[in-house]
Amino acid sequence: MTDEFTTQIYYEDDVDESYLEDTTVAVLGYGSQGHAHALNMKESGVDVLVGLREDSSSREAAEAEGLEVGTPAEVAAKAQLISVLVPDTIQAAVYDEIEPHLEDGDTLQFAHGLNIHYNQIQPPAHVDVTMVAPKSPGHLVRRNYENGEGTPGLLAVYQDTTGEATQRALAYAKAIGCARAGVLETTFQEEVETDLFGEQVVLCGGVTSLVKQGYETLVDAGYSPEAAYFECMNELKLIVDLMYEGGLMEMWNSVSDTAEYGGLTRGDRVVDEHARENMEEILEEIQNGDFAREWILENQAGRPGYTQIRQAEQDHEIEEVGERLRSLFSWSEEATEDDAAEVPADD
Repeated sequence: MTDEFTTQIYYEDDVDESYLEDTTVAVLGYGSQGHAHALNMKESGVDVLVGLREDSSSREAAEAEGLEVGTPAEVAAKAQLISVLVPDTIQAAVYDEIEPHLEDGDTLQFAHGLNIHYNQIQPPAHVDVTMVAPKSPGHLVRRNYENGEGTPGLLAVYQDTTGEATQRALAYAKAIGCARAGVLETTFQEEVETDLFGEQVVLCGGVTSLVKQGYETLVDAGYSPEAAYFECMNELKLIVDLMYEGGLMEMWNSVSDTAEYGGLTRGDRVVDEHARENMEEILEEIQNGDFAREWILENQAGRPGYTQIRQAEQDHEIEEVGERLRSLFSWSEEATEDDAAEVPADD
């Protein structure tokens, strides 16, 4: 192995801010990412507009921050860089509204490449198409910026018509604070496929399934739901925090020798080669577009399957036990209120 990264990483010193001078940026959406991008750029001296539907519940919040708000079509007509930060499921419809207002040399900017990679949005040849994707929820992008810190991000160029797409995207990344921490160069394909894989196999799908099955195993064996909750759900944050701070060895060095030996000798029996085969199947579904087609059809049908499985998740016993236990601890209520206050609704 080499000590050098295989990916280009950019920092603030690599950025020429002049590429956003005399540029009006339209941020479409004012949810978790949208509010962070808009406010951070505004405080970085960028001319920012916010595009929201006329009945959006976020209009008042954006205007209260001194941001000029219009419909997506109205702000796109005034901007040279349009950042599409509405949810993936409505991006194609919003794009149809703004497409007539894309002029030669404009930049169409994304924070996730799903609609471009899977051809739900097919931009014209006369615009640049780029992506700056902070690797963090939007409220942390905002909090880090306010604290003088940065949030790592990804940068990709799908279409470089002007020859300046990378420089303009880097200027955008600096304006929202990502270049303070580091911006990794990638492609739309790599960002989309690895992001979906990580969500489905580890971060959202794999972890939640492991937690529920561990909980069920203990409860079915006669242990109390409360003890099962603490062992399989509550303590997970402590372990993840250690891995986040210093990698796997930081975690192993911090737990007891008993926990380390048990984990090292038993972990691969749980997540074994069969699980690896399932991971490879899921990756193939992402790569060949099966998952994207399934999700698009699910939305077109009104989300019947999604609604059913989400309700089943909500009705799982671990949710009731966890809600009851968390209410006993003063820190949980305070943390929940703080997080709820910081994260705007998607728009």
